[in-house]
Amino acid sequence: MDRNWAAGHRIARKVVKSMRIALCQPVIPQNVGACIRLSACFQVALDVIEPTGFGFDDRAMKRAALDYGPLGHMVRHQDWERFLQKRVPGRLVLFTTKGAAPLNQFQFEADDTLLFGSETRGAPPEVHEVADARVVIPLQPGARSLNLAVSAGIALFEGLRQTSGLASVPQARA
Repeated sequence: MDRNWAAGHRIARKVVKSMRIALCQPVIPQNVGACIRLSACFQVALDVIEPTGFGFDDRAMKRAALDYGPLGHMVRHQDWERFLQKRVPGRLVLFTTKGAAPLNQFQFEADDTLLFGSETRGAPPEVHEVADARVVIPLQPGARSLNLAVSAGIALFEGLRQTSGLASVPQARA
């Protein structure tokens, strides 16, 4: 990944879908790297809201993102307030373990921003206050939570599935 990508410049590749992923104050670089791959593979934008628990030159993040960085579209925001100032139209859908609608009962809209809090602290109160919806991914009793990147993948797939945003897959040959 080149220095411009690490510095947070927008990637030139056109993002086709309006649904987005936003990570609020992530602390594990591998999760951001995996979400860069996710955004590239599904052609959605990725917003990273700082501060983060790592530098964007972190080797672990680069390793997780592999060579997908140039295929994605990541925008870094200095803090929550700056993210809100530059926010695109659509609902903020916060994924949280606290008092939320189950994923399997939630209706997505094509321009939703799927928002995820920090891996260690979750989303701060000011994020909960602004969220238009709060969604939980149902887990087995006794399970606390999923990995951030896994949660983002599950949520994004379901959101794109509901809004006809999935890419068509060529028919398998017999």
